[in-house]
Amino acid sequence: MAQQILRVPPTKNTLLALKKQTKFLEDGHDLLERKRELLTRLVYERIGEYRRLREEAEAKLKEAYRFLGITHLRMGSRALHQAALGASPALDVNILPRRSLGVEYPSVHAEPLPLKPSGLLGTDASFDSTCRQLAEAAAVLANLAEVEIALYRLMEEQRKAQKRVNALKYNIIPLYRRTLHFIQSTLEEEERNTLFQVKILRERAT
Repeated sequence: MAQQILRVPPTKNTLLALKKQTKFLEDGHDLLERKRELLTRLVYERIGEYRRLREEAEAKLKEAYRFLGITHLRMGSRALHQAALGASPALDVNILPRRSLGVEYPSVHAEPLPLKPSGLLGTDASFDSTCRQLAEAAAVLANLAEVEIALYRLMEEQRKAQKRVNALKYNIIPLYRRTLHFIQSTLEEEERNTLFQVKILRERAT
């Protein structure tokens, strides 16, 4: 089966144009390959950060739910619900757009606010500790969410870059190189035929 080439006229102008286009594609491949490598490095860095934050979040949630269980036993569901409705915000969250290698994802900054004692009648002392523990857990979860979204989007971009690199390397650039080789061979054959005809004409003239 003959290898596929571009359907273009085998002329010198076409040859020059294809050489420029092939060089452009090769440069594009090199840039994409570097981008893919940088994205892969970022993905691995984020994976380590994701694992660390996930472990921290699990530990924080476990501790927060332990405090919540104690408060629930001491106050009961109804009193705990009423106290929660009257509690002030315990977490400050700021979300801004962030970009790395053309990949945009939210940058999350979350930290617990200073605790304001509830002072409600029937509120157990453990209620404030539970609020503080839940706020700390929520802050870690917010940071984990940033890393998880960033990791997902970086991996998606890395996969796209890999597909483009493979398409250029194994399909598009070889197609252009085969076409260049075909045009060069055709022009050389035409030149040999022309020289042969000139030689024949000269021999006849002498």
